Amino acid sequence: MIPFHMAFAIDDKEAARHFYGDVIGCKVGRESDNWIDFDFFGHQISAHLNKDPKSTATSKVGNDMVPLHHFGAVLPWDQWNDLIGRLRAANWPFVMEPKVRFEGAPGEQGTFFLKDPAGNAMEFKSFKNPDGLFDH
Repeated sequence: MIPFHMAFAIDDKEAARHFYGDVIGCKVGRESDNWIDFDFFGHQISAHLNKDPKSTATSKVGNDMVPLHHFGAVLPWDQWNDLIGRLRAANWPFVMEPKVRFEGAPGEQGTFFLKDPAGNAMEFKSFKNPDGLFDH
C-alpha cells in the first residue's frame, strides 16, 4: 500500500486532537502551533488551522444526498462496525446513519457520514467483499 497525504482546514487544534485521536483512534504525529498530523488508518492527514468557511454542497449517491466535499476511509467490516461503536459511545452525531447501500448489487457497501469538530464531512465505508471496491 502506498499511503496518501491530505491536508484540510480546522478551526480548533485541540478539538481536532480529541476527535481524530480519542474518538476515531488515530495516532498523533508531528505538530506545530498551527497544524497537527494524524496516522489515519495508515495514511497521513494534516489538520491546519484556518477560519475559512466550509462548503455545504451535496451530491446524490443512490437515494441519499451526501456532502460533496468529504474524505474518509474504507475499513474492514469488523473495524467499520467497531468505529460505529466508538462514535456511538462518544455520542458523536451522524450526518447519515450507518446503513448498507447498493444491497445485492456490485459494490454493496456499508457507509455512514459524520462531521469533525471543524465541520469537515467524512465518510467511512466497508465492503463485505473487499474486492468490490471498484465494482460497477
